[in-house]
Amino acid sequence: METIDINQALPQIKKLLEIASTGEEIIITKNNQPMVKLVSVQPLNKRPSLFGSDKNIISISDDFDEPLEDFKDYM
Repeated sequence: METIDINQALPQIKKLLEIASTGEEIIITKNNQPMVKLVSVQPLNKRPSLFGSDKNIISISDDFDEPLEDFKDYM
């Protein structure tokens, strides 16, 4: 982790951003107090598509939408 004063950081901000993008953390200070931490943004892990993930595990019978025997009295 690198620490640098704001007055030194401003002229070389592009260089510091490049360094931070590689994963190194950079602390920018003002009057010897931490002011800003430059860190690389971690990409979000994209979850795999769920389409077709239950193929051959779940099945629907051919008569799925047929009326149930128990409810014939109500129809």
